[in-house]
Amino acid sequence: MRQFVVVGHDAPTSPEFPLDDLPSAAGRLDVLCRCVNSALFLSHGIRESRIHLVLADEYTVTFDGASARQLHPDERTTAARIRAALDAREDAIGHMPAEPSPGVELRQLGFEATLDRVGGTPVQLHEDGEPLFEAVPPTNPTFVLSDHSDFTPAERELLADRADSRFRVGPERLHADHSITVAHNWLDTDGYTDY
Repeated sequence: MRQFVVVGHDAPTSPEFPLDDLPSAAGRLDVLCRCVNSALFLSHGIRESRIHLVLADEYTVTFDGASARQLHPDERTTAARIRAALDAREDAIGHMPAEPSPGVELRQLGFEATLDRVGGTPVQLHEDGEPLFEAVPPTNPTFVLSDHSDFTPAERELLADRADSRFRVGPERLHADHSITVAHNWLDTDGYTDY
């Protein structure tokens, strides 16, 4: 299964944020919402992939394309699902999730614990990595990205120990959601070899 872990450094950890001002009043939650949309949506369909949003190293909201219902490809709807998950955060006890809607879970897990839980083959997507087109697609990849900010020194150190590979998706810096789309295309085409 394809999985994505996106670190949201300034993301809210409580549901008290406005849906009409995601870029500033909600700590760039718009970036994370676009990542969810890129990870899950096809034209007229939903991928059976998972995306894990690590919110300020305190909570992780997981969207599972195989079981999610009533998702729509717009930032506001996705942000409302995140807000509902945060509203249920008291139901997330230890590592047991709160499940505010089908296919959406919230856990009290930070970045390291999320990497431990999701498994797969960790692959860091970063502008300083090796070119993606030169690599062989891994089995069960877990792509790890950062939001609009770079990884912190502690996150970089953790990824250096955990990630099997570090790739860049192209010659230019891309937004995290665009990088997810490129990673999907890379896997869809078996490393750009099968169209």
